[in-house]
Amino acid sequence: MTSIAARAVDATKTYGTSDTAVTAIDNISVEFEKERYTAIMGPSGSGKSTLMHCMAGLDHLTSGQVFVGDQDLGVLTDRELTELRRDQVGFIFQAFNLIPTLTALENITLPIDLAGRDADGAWLDSVVNSLGLDDRLDHRPAELSGGQQQRVAAARALVSRPEMVFADEPSGNLDSTASAELLDLLRQAVREFGQTIVMVTHDPIAASYSDRVVFLEDGRIVDEMLDPTPDRVLDRIKSLEG
Repeated sequence: MTSIAARAVDATKTYGTSDTAVTAIDNISVEFEKERYTAIMGPSGSGKSTLMHCMAGLDHLTSGQVFVGDQDLGVLTDRELTELRRDQVGFIFQAFNLIPTLTALENITLPIDLAGRDADGAWLDSVVNSLGLDDRLDHRPAELSGGQQQRVAAARALVSRPEMVFADEPSGNLDSTASAELLDLLRQAVREFGQTIVMVTHDPIAASYSDRVVFLEDGRIVDEMLDPTPDRVLDRIKSLEG
């Protein structure tokens, strides 16, 4: 039986109250398998980022449950949730979110340093080598290209070996070459490092790097696709937006 890294059960998130209430995700149940790469897609306003933020413990559900491993996020205290996000979840954001005064290496090891742990030197070297960052570790973000900054952000997400890595439009600010490099790395992280990745994207090419695509519309899951190709994903998105 395939192990499940994270799952949502009857998950609903509503913003506002009464007449101004907006339901961003509507009674969604979904599972994300370990050591698989899943893309979440849908038209603007379909709820894909809200779903990911709730799965990652960055936002709270209005009703329903979210589990990371066996942990029900809804019953955790703020401190326990913070520790879970620090120890079991990695994040890659479109805006990189690097600390400008820290070197690339210091940015990469920041979550481990904040947790008061020592980095696994062999694992750190493996991640850094895979990302081609060996000669950039002493550089600060302003001295790095956009692609290099995003690779630093990816290394930061991977280096603590989290149960899950959530990526929100990770290639959105990158040129096509840097985007392909990052997406290749995420696929490598799943297949060689055993990571589990959930990525929100609007880009059919980015989605084609994944093992599975989950399609949302109006806050609900309306379709899934295994072994996606850019053309198949584009055709499905067009049908949703049409």
